[in-house]
Amino acid sequence: MELTPERLIAQLDNEPLRPVYLIAGPEPLRVLEAADAVRARARDEGVAEREVLDADGRDFDWGRLTGSLGAMSLFASRRLIDLRLPSAKPGKDGAEAILDFCAHPPDDVVLLITGEDWSRQHGGKWSEAVAKTGHHAIAWTLKPHELPDWVERRLRSRGLRADRDAVERLVERVEGNLLAAAQEIDKLALLGDGTAIDLARMEAYVADAARFDVFRLVDAALNGQPALVVRMLHGLRAEGEAVPALMGMLVMELQRAAALARAQARGGNLAAEFKAQRVWDAKQAVYRRALQRHDAARWERFVIEAGRVDRIAKGRARPGEEPADAWLALERLLVAVAESRGARLLAGRATG
Repeated sequence: MELTPERLIAQLDNEPLRPVYLIAGPEPLRVLEAADAVRARARDEGVAEREVLDADGRDFDWGRLTGSLGAMSLFASRRLIDLRLPSAKPGKDGAEAILDFCAHPPDDVVLLITGEDWSRQHGGKWSEAVAKTGHHAIAWTLKPHELPDWVERRLRSRGLRADRDAVERLVERVEGNLLAAAQEIDKLALLGDGTAIDLARMEAYVADAARFDVFRLVDAALNGQPALVVRMLHGLRAEGEAVPALMGMLVMELQRAAALARAQARGGNLAAEFKAQRVWDAKQAVYRRALQRHDAARWERFVIEAGRVDRIAKGRARPGEEPADAWLALERLLVAVAESRGARLLAGRATG
């Protein structure tokens, strides 16, 4: 049956493992935590052997899945097959392999399928078969009015109580970023003394997770949020930040995206490149969305432009390189990263 990720996590405590799970959607934290809960339940039931299959491209050989499902376990009586399907679209061959599994699930295998996207068009006979044989959980992006309840539930799960004003303030500060909210709640669990948190205490306890820091600035650009990029930059400037202090992290992230884009362009294994670039699971969806907006050549151009911005900020513009306001140059670069028409935005940059 189809569940929310949170309902799936709760249900895992009340029933034995099902043969198959499909967990997908655009909210990476919810996908990751539900999948981790399935893996933990599998360990609790003695499923000690786990095989990870990264089906991250059209060239994936679905015979590998069929072979893994039919193979005898070498070390344990039961195995977990962890199928990573970022697009959540298995294609014809993949759908047939999953349908075959659901029709006759072997007793010694649990199949966990995770994806970083989902829409009504993703579904089909294969996902219906998964929902019938096991569980199907969709991690939709939470709507603004749903965030307070999500935060309140997570606070309770960490043994915390907060009044509604305090919850609303935390929601306001994390600006829809569930990962930031989760981190702040974990921090509150360490700092709390068991008493209910009111608005004043929330103000005192919680670092402003919506503050205009470079980490969230880069995420906003990669996520395609140009308006948020501009607002964050204005906030950083108002707080007295200096452009050179931002450039180290920015250049590193742009170089990482360029490396991923090169791997994708040559048909390489993107999952392996994520590991090589040390991009953790919950952040991979951010990069995948960014890679859909720009090709490898444009990412290389962004890296070069970042070098130009850094030189301007340090007063080291090259001969013939017109000086410009470093904040304006940085804004144009990050808005270009956030927009699919990024090259045209850079071409029209102001240099005065």
